Amino acid sequence: MKLAPALLMATLTACALDAGPGDPDAEAPGDEDTSDGLVKESFDPIGYASTGKATTVPITYHGGPIMLGTSKVYLLWYGNWTGNTALGIVPAFTQSLGGSPYFNINTTYSNASGGKVSNAVALAGQATDSYSRGKALGDYDVAMVVSSALTSRKLPVDSNGIYAVLSSADVNETSGLCTRYCGWHSYMAMNGAAVRMVYIGNPARCLSSCAAQTTKSPNNNPGADGLVSILAHEVSETVTDPNLNAWYDAQGAENADKCAWNFGAMYNVANGSRANVKLGGKDYLIQQNWLNAGAGSCALGR
Repeated sequence: MKLAPALLMATLTACALDAGPGDPDAEAPGDEDTSDGLVKESFDPIGYASTGKATTVPITYHGGPIMLGTSKVYLLWYGNWTGNTALGIVPAFTQSLGGSPYFNINTTYSNASGGKVSNAVALAGQATDSYSRGKALGDYDVAMVVSSALTSRKLPVDSNGIYAVLSSADVNETSGLCTRYCGWHSYMAMNGAAVRMVYIGNPARCLSSCAAQTTKSPNNNPGADGLVSILAHEVSETVTDPNLNAWYDAQGAENADKCAWNFGAMYNVANGSRANVKLGGKDYLIQQNWLNAGAGSCALGR
């Protein structure tokens, strides 16, 4: 991650974190949020002014790395998720993402050598954190939650990993959860290895801002069903723009930003909710992603 204040950078380094890869003064001009000292790419809430970036603007490559091979997702449950069916819904979704027509969209993104994102995702591990940084998290706190999980060996340091911090509904991310974003992704380095991280707050905290369905949802948990759509968004952006300097358009929108809150064709679920994909035998309503072929378009698969 690019950490702007020198004091914050020094503190992270003291905790076995290196400065983020690349030149900190040469960061890509994407849809970046630098609140709380952390450069991150964020996913806007429903109705936010920049939601639904113009799909007429082409997405272009800016020279940075993409993630190659199997992308390994690590779920880090922060706060109190006891009894929440999200504990089953989110892992099931993550396990079904790789090999799907949906994630295959990301294979339309390549690096300067012609290497492409792979349609391979694995749920590589899970860990819990019972409020180690309290119930009001800043961006720095989120980074330290990931750092703590790695230094304590709850989770391994994995250069092809994506560490997703999922906070329970009683936790606030003070740089703008529910008002400025529903989730974000960023990166840092630890002992020379790239560490890509995602933050998502339980949409149950603000269903009208961060979930497409607020009463009925495919898996009978509007918060968890909203969360998997945000996770699909953030993982797709992380594999195609892990260091925030690879794929985005002239407006700063990454692939999933260009299709934010756009669900395409939907179908009815028996419980009265709506869905648009079936993965691993389960129904989900997840946003479309930008298919980087031809003129480009929002799609649910390829």
